[in-house]
Amino acid sequence: MELQEKLVDIQGRLKAPKNQRNNFGKYNYRSCEDILEAVKPLLVEHKVSLTISDTVMNDGLMYVDATATISDGKNSHSVSAQAGIDANRKGMDIAQSFGSSSSYARKYALNGLFLIDDTKDADATNTHGNDTQNASTETLEWLNETNPKFKAIKQALSSGKVGISDVRKKFKVSKKVEQLLIK
Repeated sequence: MELQEKLVDIQGRLKAPKNQRNNFGKYNYRSCEDILEAVKPLLVEHKVSLTISDTVMNDGLMYVDATATISDGKNSHSVSAQAGIDANRKGMDIAQSFGSSSSYARKYALNGLFLIDDTKDADATNTHGNDTQNASTETLEWLNETNPKFKAIKQALSSGKVGISDVRKKFKVSKKVEQLLIK
């Protein structure tokens, strides 16, 4: 059986249910470790290996680029995913912030490799106790060309790491500034 056929079989048979519970956000989720635990017997059955590697990147925004690779010793197939690093995240020291981003990126690299569908995942819908889905624009900071974050955001937009909709979730943006960002 070729690697592609083995991967298709693993993708079709892998079951990684959301057995973890976030009581604060009131949702179930799966962790990277849950996926690894579920996939190991299938890897052994097909005599393939799985490796995951991380690289910390900084092109104006610091993020972890995680790559999950499946190999039969001759051929390999890889999928990468990224997660931003907030070194000033409240309640976390720097190591926890990097570790959290690493776990998140690894989980989504594995999701991509093994076709794990997270369309109903609470990561996308969780309001963490807020009554509205989107942050009120009253609490958002205005972004302008004198803001120290402007240059990094412009670079992230030009490299495709974020979209203008991502920026609007974090900042109030005028039409003029939006045009400056996407030039």
